[in-house]
Amino acid sequence: MADHDQDGSAAGKPLQRAADPDAVVVAFASNPAFRAAEWSELSTPDNPYRRPVRPDDLEWVKFNREMPAEKSMRLSALLGHRMLRNINDLEISLVAPRDDEPIAGDRSSFYSQDNRIRSAMARPVLERHLYSFLDDALEPVSDADELSAWVSKRLAETKDLVAPSVLEQLTGAREATVFALIQYHGFMPAARAALGRAAIGEFPQSADEIGRLLQESYTDWVGRRPDYRALLRYGDLEQTPGAYWQLLLGSSLARGNHLMSLASDAARLPELLGAAWLLNHTGPRDTDAFRRCLPDALGMGADDDALRGLDLGVGWDDTPTLESVVGALITSFGQAALTGFQKGVAHAARLREIWDDDLTLQVSWADKIELHKEYAEKIHRYLEDNRIEVDLDTFVESEEETSTTHVHNEHRLVMVEEGDMRFWNNVTHTIELTAGDKILIPVTRLHGSTVLSGVCTYHQPIISDDLLKNII
Repeated sequence: MADHDQDGSAAGKPLQRAADPDAVVVAFASNPAFRAAEWSELSTPDNPYRRPVRPDDLEWVKFNREMPAEKSMRLSALLGHRMLRNINDLEISLVAPRDDEPIAGDRSSFYSQDNRIRSAMARPVLERHLYSFLDDALEPVSDADELSAWVSKRLAETKDLVAPSVLEQLTGAREATVFALIQYHGFMPAARAALGRAAIGEFPQSADEIGRLLQESYTDWVGRRPDYRALLRYGDLEQTPGAYWQLLLGSSLARGNHLMSLASDAARLPELLGAAWLLNHTGPRDTDAFRRCLPDALGMGADDDALRGLDLGVGWDDTPTLESVVGALITSFGQAALTGFQKGVAHAARLREIWDDDLTLQVSWADKIELHKEYAEKIHRYLEDNRIEVDLDTFVESEEETSTTHVHNEHRLVMVEEGDMRFWNNVTHTIELTAGDKILIPVTRLHGSTVLSGVCTYHQPIISDDLLKNII
């Protein structure tokens, strides 16, 4: 069990501050299982409860306001979705592949009653911050026919993913593909679990088909597990939920959280069905695109059974008509079902687009690290030659001091003045930096670091968009 203070609350931020939305989030993040990462925790394949969220950042990152669309890949989105996923995962079984004292301690903290209370308070704060921007410019429909026409038009507008074609073109195709597989591991099992969770309940005869669809999706996923595990092994990855927590993009977490949050509220079943409808439409295309690039990158046969382990759809073999599903929803939820279903489709489509952009940018940057070292040298020379002063942060850190993976809300240089450090943005390799080395970290690119020497001093000049464009 978690350690408790005399007032009965778990050790951490006191619940008395609950009137402040940001304090609610800080209190939830103070769970010991969410503490900042240590140097050995780039991956945690044996511990599904260890979920670093960079709690120190929450002192200045604010969640008490809506997040604008243009910030959907920035730091508050990443941190917010990490915490929201921790909330959503409280309602499913996370079973560790083995047990020891640290794992048992994190499990106790993760599933503690105190954590559940704090999660219930933090959920609405985080969901409002993370998802409100999705409602922008959504024209409501008035009847089933209008919804059907709107859905047909929206589905026709969904474009093919860019990321799979980019993966095939990169020098480090295996590394990039492994990273993409980690993202799939981060959200697709969660999406299927959400649909399975929604299937648990009592459905009237008019909604029997809906219950069947939800159950079928999870049953299909359970049947794929052996192939899914085999697929992960081709990338030297483990199946444990959260095993590669620090390498999950905020946009990957957002896609899983979307369906899990909808499934947590039975009143939003029409919205959940709309999101699933979008995945059912885009899933075959997205699956085929990724399956084409997997064999060469991972060294597997083109007809390997493990490829069945990758499916970005919902596993529906016999999809009923939209009219029959919407009709059943209207019978149970009234006209509100129209708006809910529409929102589900629109929001899932937008999150898919953001994820594609995010993944494409991340793997493209990670594949060109040497080029971004050259960019950093060029930018530094430009600033020196033109005597341009920019804001910068300076850090003095000791050996094994680790920075949990994060993103920056602006472009930054990393310039090592003294000592040695290791940067990482994937499970496949690390980037060694020593005194005099520099690297450009573009805005919203996921990375972490660990100090290797007794002490390391490094600087992070902040580079504006305009300045960056002028230089490179």
